[in-house]
Order: sequence, then structure tokens, then C-alpha cells
Amino acid sequence: QVQLVESGGGLVQPGESLRLSCAASKRLFSFNVMGWYRQAPGKERELVAAITSGGATNYADSVKGRFTISRDNVKNTVDLLMNSLKPEDTAVYYCNVAASLYDSSPYWGQGTQVTVSS
Repeated sequence: QVQLVESGGGLVQPGESLRLSCAASKRLFSFNVMGWYRQAPGKERELVAAITSGGATNYADSVKGRFTISRDNVKNTVDLLMNSLKPEDTAVYYCNVAASLYDSSPYWGQGTQVTVSS
């Protein structure tokens, strides 16, 4: 069992930046990937970005070049730096740990709201 706690969401204007952070209560060696997902109203939850303990990454096409994922393997934290935010980035963002860059696990944080609006 692992607890994931997200922080850093908020309301920003288009073009601005936000940094999300997620802290895991412990490292699960069977899940060496940490990632961010998001869910907008009326839509399915989707992968935003994921990163392995070795630094390999996977990004959704919609965020490539704007978002950067990073992690601290000692502190068991993962950050998501979001630049050039767009209204379509508005969603609840969730942290996840997983065994693959392309899959999720049942371990989710409580989510943090990101709203991009003028």
C-alpha cells in the first residue's frame, strides 16, 4: 500500500505556468514508474506524463514541448512543470505509480484541480 499526495494546483490564465508535486509515502519496487494523469469533466482519465526511476519518459502528444516531468528517487516525489497552459488543460490532475510508462495502477492520489481561464 502507498499513499500519494498531490499539491500545486490552482487557477491560472492561458499562457501561464504551474508546477504540480506528488509525494509517495514509500517506494514500491514493483512500480518503478511515477506519472500524472488528468480528468476533465465528462471525459475519461488520460495519461499526461510518466517517468521511470531511470529517467525514461512518456508524454501525451497534447503536452509535448509544454510540460516536463521530473522525479526525485530519494524523496519519492514526482513533479510536473506545466508551461504555456491552455484552457483545454483544465482538469483534475492525479498522481499514480505504475509498472509501465503506458499503464496505471490502482494507487491514486486525491487529485488537484488545475483551471486555465482568462
